[in-house]
Amino acid sequence: MAWNEPGGNSNNQDPWGGKRRNNGDRKGPPDLDEAFRKLQESLNGLFGSGKKRSDDGGGSSKGGGYGLLGIGLVVLAAVWLYSAVYVVDEQEQAVVLRFGKYYETVGPGLNIYFPPIDKKYMENVTRERAYTKQGQMLTEDENIVEVPLTVQYKISNLQDFVLNVDQPEISLQHATESALRHVVGSTAMDQVLTEGRELMASEIKERLQRFMDTYRTGITVTQVNVQNAAAPREVQEAFDDVIRAREDEQRSRNQAETYANGVVPEARGQAQRLIEDANGYRDETVSRAKGEADRFTKLVAEYRKAPEVTRQRLYLDTMQEVFSNTSKVLVTGNKDGQSNLLYLPLDKMIDSGRATSTAVPGMPATSNEANARAAADLQQPARTRESR
Repeated sequence: MAWNEPGGNSNNQDPWGGKRRNNGDRKGPPDLDEAFRKLQESLNGLFGSGKKRSDDGGGSSKGGGYGLLGIGLVVLAAVWLYSAVYVVDEQEQAVVLRFGKYYETVGPGLNIYFPPIDKKYMENVTRERAYTKQGQMLTEDENIVEVPLTVQYKISNLQDFVLNVDQPEISLQHATESALRHVVGSTAMDQVLTEGRELMASEIKERLQRFMDTYRTGITVTQVNVQNAAAPREVQEAFDDVIRAREDEQRSRNQAETYANGVVPEARGQAQRLIEDANGYRDETVSRAKGEADRFTKLVAEYRKAPEVTRQRLYLDTMQEVFSNTSKVLVTGNKDGQSNLLYLPLDKMIDSGRATSTAVPGMPATSNEANARAAADLQQPARTRESR
């Protein structure tokens, strides 16, 4: 049975659950305006509005405007608070500008600023940053080389980094190119391609840091690495030949220096040994001559005291030395008991005399010759006296 048939609805209700009115009319659908007014009244009560909804339609419109305004303000306050509160990490710093002017530098932690009158710039100030540059450069001897390098830097002063220079990292790139061209332009090609890269890197770093300090960019250059420079591809083979020739030259030079280091000290040692031998021979000759002269002087004094005894003694010493250094032949006597005869080999003595006469001129005489000469000198006056 339908809900609106006679006697079909004993509870006197409509499909929306509303009871009929006393005059027999049914209730309509739920009043949306009424529900919206109740929501506005609850919001007004929430924000402390003490005004009651007036009976006319004008009062309802005014209360609804205040409620929407309050919702907007709440949303704006939430958005502002969300954007105003920020966290700075341990590796970061933040610069706050108030009305476009520097206000403070903020360290790690939870902070708040007041946009739109404040503006913040937050950067990592401990991370090493890198920039790579490569290009063709003209060397001092007017050769073209390609020099790649890497610049490592970090932000040392965030205030200068933010306020003094617009796009400071772009300024760093331009300054790097300027410093690189200046250093390469004052260096020969051989140094650029071989062992001069470390010195070039040091000069580029020094010049680049001077540029950054002059511009007050707040950037500190920590390291400059000049990688292997190379010639342009069109002349790479010729450059390789030059490098190989230079390596061969260096290898030959090293071998020559090694040979010289082995030969020169040996020659100096031999020369020093000859000098020492000559000095020793000189000292020995001088000492022997002085000793012979002193011996002769003492012998003359003794001869003057006892000529016969001294002469006999010299004769015996000379004969003893001669006999001790020559071979002798002993001829025994016959059966009749004759005494033994000592025979001097004259042929051997003649040979030894010849050998002595062929001695090197200037060499000192042996002790036998000296004694013989001394004896001859001493015997000469005695013979002269006997002849008289």
